[in-house]
Amino acid sequence: MLEITNLHASVGDKPILKGLTLSVPAGEIHAIMGPNGAGKSTLSNVLGGKPGYEVTAGSVTFRGEDLLALDPHERAAKGLFLGFQYPVEIPGVSNVQFLREALNSQRKARGEAPLSGGEFLKLAKDKAALLKMDMEMLKRQVNVGFSGGEKKRAEMVQMGILDPAFAVLDETDSGLDIDALRIVGAGINAIMRSPDKAVLLITHYQRLLDVVAPDKVSILAGGRIVETGGPELALRLEAEGYDSVMA
Repeated sequence: MLEITNLHASVGDKPILKGLTLSVPAGEIHAIMGPNGAGKSTLSNVLGGKPGYEVTAGSVTFRGEDLLALDPHERAAKGLFLGFQYPVEIPGVSNVQFLREALNSQRKARGEAPLSGGEFLKLAKDKAALLKMDMEMLKRQVNVGFSGGEKKRAEMVQMGILDPAFAVLDETDSGLDIDALRIVGAGINAIMRSPDKAVLLITHYQRLLDVVAPDKVSILAGGRIVETGGPELALRLEAEGYDSVMA
């Protein structure tokens, strides 16, 4: 579903990704782990099309198309979702308004009819319940006044409503307490664990992987993938640290 080949990318004049190659087929949850500064967030931002990140070499194909040739909104309409490490606040815009506009914009791009207000509210209630989030929270301004855990749960509700084919989740476990981690992890499983979907799950910690249980784990260091294995690789990292495992 996602094929990254010899990807090089820079921020300003500083090279960050230095020949990253990775394949994530449909049906797979693939965890990316690595030390600080390795390029994990740069990878997610490049895939999402965030301005300021320059791809200098390599290619990325998504469902057979050149992902890098698409604008961010086109990538989203094709089925790509990016979950942020630090979800932003949007004062003056309610979650319900934001999510309905986002969903119907994507449906229009795919040639599908927009959802009516009633249809959308039913969908939103179902997805909010999955993440144990009260609908009153979704009537509030986007992430304004939300705790870290509430922001991440709201983002997972967004993912459930948009129903992407591929999710790039950048440290979704950041700022979550034990209960919120279990809820978010269960939400990822319920929304994205499917033969026709895939996830690139960027994390520092085994605790999220205990809930989500990835099919593969890769170590990103120095701007490239240096090792790929099964879930046992994450357990080794947890027990021994990056220096020992990469040595």
